[in-house]
Amino acid sequence: MLDVRFSSALKAMLLLGHAEESGSPILSSTQLARSLDTNPSLVRKLMVPLVQDALVVSIKGRSGGVRLGRPADQITLGEIYRSSIGDKPLFAPRAEGPRECLVTNHSAEYFARLTDETEAAVLHALAGRTLADSLDELRAIDRVGAAPGSGRSVAVPGH
Repeated sequence: MLDVRFSSALKAMLLLGHAEESGSPILSSTQLARSLDTNPSLVRKLMVPLVQDALVVSIKGRSGGVRLGRPADQITLGEIYRSSIGDKPLFAPRAEGPRECLVTNHSAEYFARLTDETEAAVLHALAGRTLADSLDELRAIDRVGAAPGSGRSVAVPGH
């Protein structure tokens, strides 16, 4: 099963970036949970590494929530990926079995190298894109995908 932490964290960050552009930069875990189709407790757990890495700022209190830690054009998707995934490898190798042939003798090392190479390619692709770039891409998709008068657009929770 694929890990959904990055896609969830990225969607939450996009929601926060869009909310900031719309003049309501603080979103509650309940608002984010509704847009992520999950529960507020899971959203709060998802936010922990993003807060620790200063990508998101947590505001305590009755009207609290989270907001971007810095402008969207200064946050790369690579930072969001690294923060949300942590040290978990992209591919988890199968448990070691008996060492009986070329494959079983070297598969662990092979998968470690493959994981490192793939992870480097993913980080390279994500490092060159900012949250602001991604919001621009969403707007372009919305313009192309929305029929005139359809009213389709990227929604901001609570708006």
